[in-house]
Order: sequence, then C-alpha cells, then structure tokens
Amino acid sequence: MSKRFLEAGIAPSARARDASPETKAPEPGEAETPHFHGHRDRLRRRLLDAGPAALADYELLELILFNAIPQRDVKPLAKTLIDRFGSFAETIAAAPERLAEVAGVKERAITEFKIVEAAVQRFAKGVAKKRLAMGSWSEVLDYCRASMAFETRENFRILFLDKKNGLIADEIQGSGTVDHTPVYPREVIRRALELSATAIVLVHNHPSGDPTPSTQDVKMTLDIMAIAKPLGLTVHDHIIVGRDGHASLKGMRLI
Repeated sequence: MSKRFLEAGIAPSARARDASPETKAPEPGEAETPHFHGHRDRLRRRLLDAGPAALADYELLELILFNAIPQRDVKPLAKTLIDRFGSFAETIAAAPERLAEVAGVKERAITEFKIVEAAVQRFAKGVAKKRLAMGSWSEVLDYCRASMAFETRENFRILFLDKKNGLIADEIQGSGTVDHTPVYPREVIRRALELSATAIVLVHNHPSGDPTPSTQDVKMTLDIMAIAKPLGLTVHDHIIVGRDGHASLKGMRLI
C-alpha cells in the first residue's frame, strides 16, 4: 500500500470506489487538510456525547456534508451555506436550484439535505399522529412549522380531527403563489364531512417569513366557520407559519 494511501487512512480500493466528480478535486477554498479526519471524528463524538444542542448550525451541516463530500474539509462550505441562507433549517429547506448556486454544492450534497428535510417532516407527522390534541398545542405548532415554515410558495392545509381531537388526516388543499393560495370554504367543509371529522385546524404559510394574518386570512376563516357551525363542525384555529414564527387567529382573538 502506498504512503499516499496510508496517510489518507484508506485502502486504494476504497479510494477508487469513492472517486467521483465531487471528490476528485477540491473546490476553491476547500482544499483537503491533513487533520480533517480527526475533526470529523471529534464532531461526531460531540454529537453523540453532548447532543445536537452542543453543535452550532454550521457544524450540523458539516455532519451532513461528510456523507456527500467524504474527502474534503467541508467546514468552509458549511459556513458559506449558513451565511447564504441564514440558518441550518433554512439551508436544509432551500430549493435545490438555490443550493446549486453555491460553489461546491453538488447533487450528492443536495440529496443529503433533502433526505434530512424529508426525515424531519416524516418524524413530525408521526409525532403529531400519536399525540396531536388540543391539549398538546406545542406539538401542533412544531408539526406545522416543520412542514411549512420554509416553503417558497403559499400552501393551505387542513388538519382533520376526531371527537377526541386525534388526527384523522392531514391534507394540503391548495398551493398558490408566493403570496396567495385560493381557498374555497365549501370544499373545505365537504372534505371534513367525507372524513367524518368533528373539528379542523386550518394552516397556511407566509413565504415572506412574517406570519401576521391579512384581512383576507381573517375573512376566509370566518366564512369557513359560518358554514361549519350549523353542521356541528368546529374550527379550532387558523395557524399561519413563517420563518419568523407563527400566528394563531384564535390566540389573537380575530376569530
């Protein structure tokens, strides 16, 4: 085995197997360093021993990038991504075409990010299905934010609940532009009756990041409530989520 392979800590066969356009040559500013293997081991150990709260946003990104870029120091790239998108969550949720604009981010890295994003949403949905109840409002909010807060277009979804406020179904009823989604109150009620739901929670996102409800948001909610009430269907709330937080129309006493 050559000295070059021994110094890298891998056998020639493994190096050949891992070779790809993303690992053959470092991008500018991301040259391989002799100590990056030890750094990776220390970062992984810190995650396991101290938990994710002990790691900065860029360090969590590094852990993901390790799989996509196995033979390069990815710390500069991780920091560049945080500077570009603002946070770990916003980087993971960024559109693939925007991620690809960053030098050094190739298809493998984008795929890893999208796997993490999908896992977060699937986990949140699983928790919500088991624990969603109006007495566990934090789970509702966490689920809504994980699912929608970083979308680039407005989506309108409905959580359909049974008599015990358990989740029957979670459905996106419409997808619109960056600042508008068409909502048809009678279609909302029709779907609730089809599912034998006794209550619903309305949710939509504001891609601008500001969750402040608009006059139209309030009017649409009141229209749905007016149709739902005679049918014995309760509208628990209308939640608006964005990168900057969330707004509850009920909590703001707008409905």
